[in-house]
Amino acid sequence: MFASISSAIVVGAQGHPVRVEVHVGQGLPGFSIGGRPDDSVREARDRTRAAILSSGLPFPKIKITVNLAPSGDRKTGAGLDLAIAMGILAASEVVSPESIERLAFIGEVGLDGSVRGVAGVAPMVGALGELDVVVPIASAAEAGVAALGAVRLVANLGELVAVLNGLIPWPDHNVPQSEPEPERLADLAEVQGQPMARHALEIAAAGGHHLLMVGPPGAGKTMLASRLPGLLPVLDRDQALEATMVISAAGVPLPPGGLVTRPPFRAPHHTATSAALIGGGSGTARPGEVSLAHAGALFLDEIAEFAPKVLDGLRQPLEDRRIVVSRSGINAVLPADFLLVAAMNPCPCGGGAPGECLCNPTELHRYVRRLSGPLLDRFDLRVNVHRPSVDDLLAHEPAESTAVVAERVQAARVRALSRQGCLNRSLSGSQLDEFAPINGPGRAVLRHELENGRLSARGYHRIRRVARSIADLRSTSSEVVDDEAVHLALGLRAAFTKVLPMGRVA
Repeated sequence: MFASISSAIVVGAQGHPVRVEVHVGQGLPGFSIGGRPDDSVREARDRTRAAILSSGLPFPKIKITVNLAPSGDRKTGAGLDLAIAMGILAASEVVSPESIERLAFIGEVGLDGSVRGVAGVAPMVGALGELDVVVPIASAAEAGVAALGAVRLVANLGELVAVLNGLIPWPDHNVPQSEPEPERLADLAEVQGQPMARHALEIAAAGGHHLLMVGPPGAGKTMLASRLPGLLPVLDRDQALEATMVISAAGVPLPPGGLVTRPPFRAPHHTATSAALIGGGSGTARPGEVSLAHAGALFLDEIAEFAPKVLDGLRQPLEDRRIVVSRSGINAVLPADFLLVAAMNPCPCGGGAPGECLCNPTELHRYVRRLSGPLLDRFDLRVNVHRPSVDDLLAHEPAESTAVVAERVQAARVRALSRQGCLNRSLSGSQLDEFAPINGPGRAVLRHELENGRLSARGYHRIRRVARSIADLRSTSSEVVDDEAVHLALGLRAAFTKVLPMGRVA
């Protein structure tokens, strides 16, 4: 007696279909699972046996052999429980094999026969094509986002068997609908002063340029970064689906409705490990913060406190906009197209005005070296943020609001997308010549910077991309980037300086 059931697993942020093959035949009573299962899949033997018996269904007292095909892929998670249970029941003729031919099953079974939600339902359902999918009630929203066929909801194993045997129709479960919380986006109007840092934040949002803010404690770096989500436009359909798949695969709760529509904003603590930030784990390919921030922004506050080895892991995804996670038997390509915003103090003690730093040169040198040169070179915008003046703090006139700045950002993005089909940060060298030509004085300025060694080849292209974004924000009809935009782009790529004792600057 044999049954074959459709299901799926998640590898990285992608779903992979799996055939659960079950054979129930003569032999010493036993229950074996093959096909490279991990510990959580092997434990399905005990969960499915208890669930079937608790549901008042017969469990075969002969040899049960389960194979998870294709056998070369490692199987992880408890999402195969329901498929394994249905395979046993079909092979034992408790349900007819014909009733499950066009169905796929995803879910964890409890010892009482209940069917529970699992992480990654959206990418798993997306991998199953046009099959009708049976999922737990808790996974209804996630399944609905990616399903091409019908989504069937079940509460427990006994109910599912009754439906498949024709005793009852598919139940119409009431899915709990959580009310969407009103957006509480912090407003830029609350930031007093900081005209240069505000302008840099606007340029970063318009062109997708990576931003590093350096300044003493209390200058407003974190406050500025927290206003970034309000400047980024809502995601289009493709971006929303990609972000939803990653967040679902990581087991992070999805918003009401299941689809992520606002750009994600992730802000991990500086104690984050390489696996937490980049992705992976022991024998797994779980999405990290760089993937959870896909189509949104990643904010690293106190970036100099992160482990240097962890930070250097950002270099490849910042260039390729994806991350390849390789573990024993697992290779996964995870999306990582994010806007990086970072903040740090000018020195270990916090610095301040020249002459106020208490750090010695050795401490400063060690602090600077925590950020490698290649990583620093990947920041398009590097801005020194000073403490606001007393007049700025006590000013009664509100600053420009997020809504006003967001309109300019949206207009600049529309201008860039209609011109070249991508954000300015994605322009290649040949595209820069086509879509971001620079006038004569601007080219002379860049040539002077290159000849004096103040710009690398990567920095040269990044300056041109930033200058293109500056020109787009001005709402001018000219497609030629002028030298004023080039000068501003260079000014916003400040040297990485540290304040030394006695007012000396390194």
